[in-house]
Amino acid sequence: MADFICPQCQTSFPGAVFERKLWVCDHCGYHSRLNWRQRLSITADEGSFVEFDAGMESGNPIDFPGYADKLRELRESCGTREAVLCGRCAIQGYPAVLCVMDSHFMMASMGSVVGEKITRAFEYGGEHQLPVIIFTASGGARMQEGIFSLMQMAKTSGAVARHGRAGQLYISVMADPTTGGVTASFASLGDIIIVEPGVLIGFAGKRVIQDTIGYTLPEKFQSAEFVFDHGFADMIVHRAELPSTLARLIRLHGYKPVSGTGRGA
Repeated sequence: MADFICPQCQTSFPGAVFERKLWVCDHCGYHSRLNWRQRLSITADEGSFVEFDAGMESGNPIDFPGYADKLRELRESCGTREAVLCGRCAIQGYPAVLCVMDSHFMMASMGSVVGEKITRAFEYGGEHQLPVIIFTASGGARMQEGIFSLMQMAKTSGAVARHGRAGQLYISVMADPTTGGVTASFASLGDIIIVEPGVLIGFAGKRVIQDTIGYTLPEKFQSAEFVFDHGFADMIVHRAELPSTLARLIRLHGYKPVSGTGRGA
C-alpha cells in the first residue's frame, strides 16, 4: 500500500497506518475524501448493508457529447453505477436508511438518477419508519443533464418534507466538499446537520462570490468551522466518532435497536 502525503501539512504516513486512522491525518487532523466503500466500511455494521436500486443508471437526456462514454468509464473505475449508494443498514445496532455520495464519481454531481435514488430512500424511510442518514460530498448539479438535473433539487426537497411529516428523523452529514445544488437542497434540510472537521461547505465558489459582491471574504469562509460558528451546522464531529454519534442521536429520537444488537450508544 502506497504512502500517503497529507495535502494540508505534507506529513507522510504509511498507507496501512493512514487506513487504520480512518484516512485522517494524525498530525493536523485533515479528513481526506472517502470513496463509497471506505465510508460504508466505517459507518454501517459489518454485513448489514442492503443496497436499494443497485441497477439504476443515468441516461443521456439532452444528448450531451461524450456523456455516455464518461459514465461507462466511471462505473468501471468506481465500482458503482452512480454517484450515490443508497440502502438499509444498521449503525451500532440501530436500523437506518443510509445514502453515501462518492465524489470520485463525476464529483458526486446530482443528475436524475442521484435525485431519484435519494427520493426513493426517503420514501422507504417514511414507509418503514426509519431514520435517513445521508453523507453528502458533491460539486452540485450535473450540467450534462441540464434542466433534468436542476429538477432534482425540488424533488429531493419534497421527499425530505414528506419524510418529516411522517415523523421520521433525517441526519445530514456533510463531507468534503458539499457545494452547489446539493447544498441548496437536501443537504441543508436535515433535522440535524453534522459536518466533518475542516471540510468545504458552500453554494457558489468563494472567488465567484467575492467578484459578485466586491468584498473580500474571511479566510476560513465556507469551512466547517465557519458554518458551525454561524449557525448553519449543529455539530462538528471527528470521523472516528461519527458512528457512535449517529447511533446515539437515533436512540435519543426513540428508535429501537435490532433485537439483541444494541451497543449502548
